[in-house]
Amino acid sequence: MKTIKLGKSQLDVSEVALGCMRMNALDVKEATAVLEAANDSGINFYDHADIYGKGESEERFAAALKQSSLKRENFLIQSKAGIRFGKYDFSKEHLTSSVEGILKRLETDYLDVLLLHRPDALVEPEEVAEVFTSLQKAGKVKHFGVSNHSPYQIQLLEKYIEQDIVANQLQLSVTHTGMIDAGIHVNTKDANSVDHDRAILDYCRLNDITIQPWSPVQGEKGVFLNNPDYPEINEVLSKVGENYGMNNEATAIAWLLRHPAKMQVILGTMNPERIKTYASASGKVISRDEWYEIYRAAGNIVP
Repeated sequence: MKTIKLGKSQLDVSEVALGCMRMNALDVKEATAVLEAANDSGINFYDHADIYGKGESEERFAAALKQSSLKRENFLIQSKAGIRFGKYDFSKEHLTSSVEGILKRLETDYLDVLLLHRPDALVEPEEVAEVFTSLQKAGKVKHFGVSNHSPYQIQLLEKYIEQDIVANQLQLSVTHTGMIDAGIHVNTKDANSVDHDRAILDYCRLNDITIQPWSPVQGEKGVFLNNPDYPEINEVLSKVGENYGMNNEATAIAWLLRHPAKMQVILGTMNPERIKTYASASGKVISRDEWYEIYRAAGNIVP
């Protein structure tokens, strides 16, 4: 498994990470098998959020960890806070209590990374700065980032916080390419020239913020892999994958990793075999022509 630096930090993270949102649906034995499969595949980074399974996903992870061969010092844990079911809350009180709850459920003394989970319209960045500094000084959180934030939202935080924003978790797949489309369609009147993401891809590259694509194989009609509603993209993924010994599942991840932004893909599957398959994309570099061929096969237009 290839590793990258997470943002401006010195953390060496696997370029494929495991998202644990669905872990609450597993029993401890099944969850342990998932962790072992991820570890065997070279994954050293696990992504959580306090709302996943209403906290049960973090608890199941902790229980499975005790049954696994993984050692806490050999992997990294990221979690997210700020969503309160119908509203967002970056207040000092909520973020502080959320982190305490996360640490308790995960049965760990610290998080390697904490992300603010979607923007809070009522954010008071001075409060966020106070929380970040307090958590860092207490040794409870080592690094900080955001999820689904725009450039100006990040800059507003950075005006007050002392820490670097190391990551921005954003939805991205070959069937959800808005942040790529807008760049390609600059100076056109095409529908794809509308920038819903406010040039966040270029902003993160300019500021050494690692993009963490979530839902990397999700389309509007569900998972696009081996889905009859997406015949062309699956045909091209399979064709390109043959050149590298990959199936279409791995090739979909390789397409994301081919981007020079050096992203860290967050997998959502809880299937051990799929984890191994997706992780096998690490280190496989498809060509520029193949990247664009896959991009077009997903229905994306090159003007």
